[in-house]
Amino acid sequence: MRVSASVKRLAVIGVGLIGGSFALALKEAGAVESVVGCGRTKENLYDALAIGAIDDATTEAAEAVEGADVIMLAVPVRSMVPIIAEVSHLIKPGAIVTDAGSTKEVVTGELVGHLPNYVHVVPGHPIAGSEKTGAIAATAGLYKGRRTILTPGKFTDPAAVELVKKLWEAAGARVETMAPDVHDVVLGAVSHLPHMVAYALVDTLLKWDDQVPMLRFSAGGLKDFTRVASSSPEMWRDVCLDNRVAIIEAIDRLTATLGEVKREIEAGNEKALLERFTRCREVRKRITSGDQG
Repeated sequence: MRVSASVKRLAVIGVGLIGGSFALALKEAGAVESVVGCGRTKENLYDALAIGAIDDATTEAAEAVEGADVIMLAVPVRSMVPIIAEVSHLIKPGAIVTDAGSTKEVVTGELVGHLPNYVHVVPGHPIAGSEKTGAIAATAGLYKGRRTILTPGKFTDPAAVELVKKLWEAAGARVETMAPDVHDVVLGAVSHLPHMVAYALVDTLLKWDDQVPMLRFSAGGLKDFTRVASSSPEMWRDVCLDNRVAIIEAIDRLTATLGEVKREIEAGNEKALLERFTRCREVRKRITSGDQG
């Protein structure tokens, strides 16, 4: 659905799958007049221009933020603060800085600390994505029907929050608000933990493969389960470092549950295994049907 343009100039720093899809969706909805994209490589910026995600391109963040009404940070979380620290004095009064990072508490505090009080910070996290990367993977429909979480602070300007909310809704997302620390615990369990498991499983099989050939027999189940291990290593390194407490708790809880399963297998406890697998299958059905409660 098209909406009246609410942002004259949007700057997207990091025009990959996430940032490129955000820009494409807003342009399709008529929610922005112009988009400037900023990135490290000219090749990716050329791709973004070719698919119509951006109108102008630059490799300099200082050029991208100047005159921008909204600045979207769609780069690895540990790259956000250095970028903003470098260009904060160039951001115009009343502008909004938002992001699409997978961790919120640490980044939010650091962004606010590096920005003048006339710039509004509205952190966000779209619960959508793919193992694919780069502008060439961007699509205007990536966020349709998907949740986006905003984590504004108690002193964040309500009008800025409302504008960012409208932009995500224009992109097709269902928007919720959440405290930054709660977000990090929740996403540490439902998003970050699965990635850690996928990476650990691939690494386990790689090491085991030196003794018994295994990887060449990988079938659909393993490929489906480990799909997310194709994601950006830099991004997930940063997520681990920023959300280490929540991720460690999630790993500890999973380790405890795996211990229970191991003991049931060792004991040949058919009843317990059947009950566990049946219960988990029903939960999985609810997750895939969108009925998560």
